[in-house]
Amino acid sequence: MHVKIGIDTNYEKRAIAWALDYPGCFAYGGNDQEVLLWFPQTFIQYQLWINQKAGKDSWMKEIRDFDVRLVESFQNFQVKDYEVVSQGGETVMSWFQQDWQPLNRVEVLQGIQILNWSREDLLSLVSTLSPDQMQKEYTGERWTIAGILKHIGGAEWWYMERLGLAGMTRYALPTDPIERLSLVRERFLTVLPDLAGEEMVRGRDGELWSPRKMLRRAAWHERDHYFHIQKLLIS
Repeated sequence: MHVKIGIDTNYEKRAIAWALDYPGCFAYGGNDQEVLLWFPQTFIQYQLWINQKAGKDSWMKEIRDFDVRLVESFQNFQVKDYEVVSQGGETVMSWFQQDWQPLNRVEVLQGIQILNWSREDLLSLVSTLSPDQMQKEYTGERWTIAGILKHIGGAEWWYMERLGLAGMTRYALPTDPIERLSLVRERFLTVLPDLAGEEMVRGRDGELWSPRKMLRRAAWHERDHYFHIQKLLIS
């Protein structure tokens, strides 16, 4: 089988490869060539994670052999007042041709499962941390672990807001990290089922958004910071 990937070639000075049919599956590399080398290993780890979580109902258990097929590459950039700038603007991240396609019902149901499993892993990871551990500052890091959790919730709200689906203002978001995660995710899982089959594309701040892109970004973002927090805890 072929695993279709899209690559962002300028994501925080590195490349990120997205598995376009598998939300939450991604790999990083120094450039597009390197990320292509890393991706197969990442896909196998993702398959093991899905199989472990889904058990006999896993939709990935029959995958034995696969080939990686690069279908698109995207160069990230920044815009400010509708002009491309080198810094100080909104970052415009990848829009792939597949992002035009509506999510189908199966993709939505699988996406909900992936988001639930990801949240389960994240909360399990931080559940035993003391307040001091949650607020500990790490050299070279922008946020504490509590700050990362607030960021995850805020980013997920922002993804929905791009499509006019957030249902609340940013000022209404709880300041407590766990409460924010819970409230925003509840909203996300409320709106997602109604997006099956919806041909919805919106432009915001020079960037295109769709339900497919919203799900792709949300699944990536939480898994990315789960691995991020894991590294902090063992450092």
